[in-house]
Amino acid sequence: VAAMGAHPANAAVQQTACGALRNIACGGDAQREARVQAAVDAGALSLLVAAMGAHPVDAAVQQVACGALGNIACGEGAQGEVRSQAAVDAGVLPLLVAAMGTHPANAGVQQQACSALGILANGTDAQAEARKQAAMD
Repeated sequence: VAAMGAHPANAAVQQTACGALRNIACGGDAQREARVQAAVDAGALSLLVAAMGAHPVDAAVQQVACGALGNIACGEGAQGEVRSQAAVDAGVLPLLVAAMGTHPANAGVQQQACSALGILANGTDAQAEARKQAAMD
């Protein structure tokens, strides 16, 4: 996360860091929630948004950032819903749609962005319906 903040214009750093966040937030082990929350607390969501915004034509950055966003937002119950809402509040929805529009022939970007959109639209919390509608807009 620190590297992302220190080198926002370097696409290679952003791609590598997004990939690291994607992997940190992956898995079904007992420590996953703590890892994900630590990443969020360190500013991962805003840095992922910044990486996508700074490197819109770099398909590799877009793909791994979408994957990281989906993994961070994914979760059971209230924890996942809170992170989904935090991601939406950080501005990820238009960036996911933009990534898909900018890279229509890149199956990896399409898959990861669709997956992230599906995760963000999931939930039963009070904001879930608004997230679903925002994802459709």
